[in-house]
Amino acid sequence: MKTILIIGAMPSELADIRNTLGEAEIKSFSGFDFYVNSYKGNTIINACCGIAKVNAALCAQVGIDNFHPDCIINAGIAGGMNTAVKVCDIVISTEVLPHDLDLHFLKDYPPYCGIFKADDKLIETAEKICAEFGVNSFRGRIVSGEAFISSNEVKKDIQDRFAPYAVDMESAAVGHCCFLNKLPYVSVRCISDNADDEGAMSFDEFEKIAAKRVADIVLRMTEVL
Repeated sequence: MKTILIIGAMPSELADIRNTLGEAEIKSFSGFDFYVNSYKGNTIINACCGIAKVNAALCAQVGIDNFHPDCIINAGIAGGMNTAVKVCDIVISTEVLPHDLDLHFLKDYPPYCGIFKADDKLIETAEKICAEFGVNSFRGRIVSGEAFISSNEVKKDIQDRFAPYAVDMESAAVGHCCFLNKLPYVSVRCISDNADDEGAMSFDEFEKIAAKRVADIVLRMTEVL
């Protein structure tokens, strides 16, 4: 039996997961509610961390301290940052990092790392499940920052500096936390918008569709890990 912690930023990113898992035991620590279920031989825990990096890092660490999971999957939606990536495609993190911080401050001071690698087995599992479901997926870098990106100018700046496949507000923080705890991690994100001038409109239209798609993939991952 494995213990798998799924972290999402918004209730909408976890709604389909919770509906599938059914009634859960809810345990509260440090302001976070952790929903605990037995599911197909494993213990599946999910928590809504809230938006942005501080919330995500706190939730991840509280979850690690109290449940000692075997791995963490950061599940949710994101903005597309690579021209090949389309709305409702899946991006599976190969590595995560902040786009709004000079990496010098992470590389030259604790934790002496600014780019946090995802776990190879988790990446491969996510990719196989996407293929099983017939969902278009990409392995690539995901960057995170304290802003919803909906500007062509801002998008181009991030693309030029980091060449990411997706942008969100939490993946880098969860990856950072898992790095410090030596815990396997992956971020699985469904693209809800293209992080451009039309981003807000696209997000509103595709948020629920994208959240449902990533929920199906992540739950199937928990069955085969």
